[in-house]
Amino acid sequence: MLENLTFDNRFTRALPCDPEQENFRREVTGASYSRVNPTQFSAPYLIAYAHEVAAQLGLSAEDCNSTQFANVFAGCESLTGMDPHATCYGGHQFGNWAGQLGDGRAIILGEVVNQQNEHWMLQLKGAGPTPYSRGADGLAVLRSSVREFLCSEAMHHLGVPTTRALSLVGTGDNVMRDMFYDGNPKLEPGAVVCRVAPTFTRFGSFEIYTSRGDIDLLKQFTDFTIKTDFPHLGEPSKPVYIEWFAEVCQRTCEMILHWMRVGFVHGVMNTDNMSILGLTIDYGPYGWLENYDPDWTPNTTDAGGKRYRFGQQPQIALWNLVQLANAIYPLVEETEPLQAALGEYAQTYEQRYSRMMAAKLGLEKYIPESDKALIEELETVLQLTETDMTVFFRALASLRKADHDNADDVDIVKPLKPAYYLPEDLSGTTLSRIAKWLRQYLKRLNTEQSSDVDRRTNMNQVNPKYVLRNYLAQLAIDKSEQGDHSMIAELLETLRHPYDEQPDNEIFAAKRPDWARSRAGCSMLSCSS
Repeated sequence: MLENLTFDNRFTRALPCDPEQENFRREVTGASYSRVNPTQFSAPYLIAYAHEVAAQLGLSAEDCNSTQFANVFAGCESLTGMDPHATCYGGHQFGNWAGQLGDGRAIILGEVVNQQNEHWMLQLKGAGPTPYSRGADGLAVLRSSVREFLCSEAMHHLGVPTTRALSLVGTGDNVMRDMFYDGNPKLEPGAVVCRVAPTFTRFGSFEIYTSRGDIDLLKQFTDFTIKTDFPHLGEPSKPVYIEWFAEVCQRTCEMILHWMRVGFVHGVMNTDNMSILGLTIDYGPYGWLENYDPDWTPNTTDAGGKRYRFGQQPQIALWNLVQLANAIYPLVEETEPLQAALGEYAQTYEQRYSRMMAAKLGLEKYIPESDKALIEELETVLQLTETDMTVFFRALASLRKADHDNADDVDIVKPLKPAYYLPEDLSGTTLSRIAKWLRQYLKRLNTEQSSDVDRRTNMNQVNPKYVLRNYLAQLAIDKSEQGDHSMIAELLETLRHPYDEQPDNEIFAAKRPDWARSRAGCSMLSCSS
């Protein structure tokens, strides 16, 4: 049945191809992509697939459990209509222009058109080298592939804009990796993830042409992007370029707000990792806040500068948008409208962040006069001692408006105790300040008409109970590397319902255990993780 997939490869049909047919590392100029075939692996086997994504593409469970499915989505078998290729782009990495980057270990098989006439690009990550691989082998190991597969789907079900993941396929071959960059490489099982999105175009896809002075190709690429991915804006023109940039700013703002809502830290917000559609893309050393720390980054490479720390993400997104504005300036030749769109991003973020935090607190409406100070004090209180962000907000929903009546500090904080990693710290000024905030919060709740039950329901719809904690992913990886893929399936099913109470899966809602505090893969991660 996989042969029934219909491909309509608009990208390769409309944009210039690299004329060089050989697959070797090189600078690619005057082209948007290079045709390249995936590596042939020895024994592909299915580890997991997302049935919702499969259904969106018109694939049944029978299709996905077939031998052909594993072969196709490892890159070992081609279907009629596929046009495998890797795209050319550049990017700013950690604030510095890095020149040409491109799809170094990603190969797009083609664009599927489903029964709803939607276009979906199918991209294999880890399917072998491309002209953009630089010094790397273009392959991926099981541990990084498990993390990408699970996180793509977890984010979708959290309501966060994201690329999706269709499948996780083992290759049957080992890959050499130095996980800690300490001169001790070892062989690890290889795997391939099939990522799915309307497009994988990035901010860096525009930067590369401007950096080379290739304005004709910049215009051709931008016009194509608008016509295919933003058709509602109309025929490309100078006013439409401005309107398009403003929409990209707003989509990016929406994505970052969701990251902050659920406590997600991307870890590598380079401009080549920013989707033009405002989708979360490229899951490398990511993480969820466990101990609430705005300065935390999961990326070992960023441990010193902490450029991509949690609290900095809105500002980094704005910085990246400035780079995109610089890239498309030759098409607009006016600074003011681009600056206006950037200003709108900042203003929208500030306004919506306040409303988002009010929703997390179960407030029916954000009232600046009272709620601004309440939110600011909460962000301080959360840092007084190690506080699990996810557990804290779920526990907060269980409070009742009357809980502040005649309760001492210990009693009023007691419902939140499961959120604290060091409960022995709940004493003295720390305890009294948390209790004082809780009394202010409960007093504010008593100004509203909603019942405790309704407020709890509303809060539990924006504050997840289940997120893909790094230690959970690592436990699944440990088992999978031993041939037991059951925990991947268990996590995938649990994370499909992140806001629901799931009595049988309570173990996956627990805060990080002490043994995972410093274990590799359970806290900070390298870019090879």
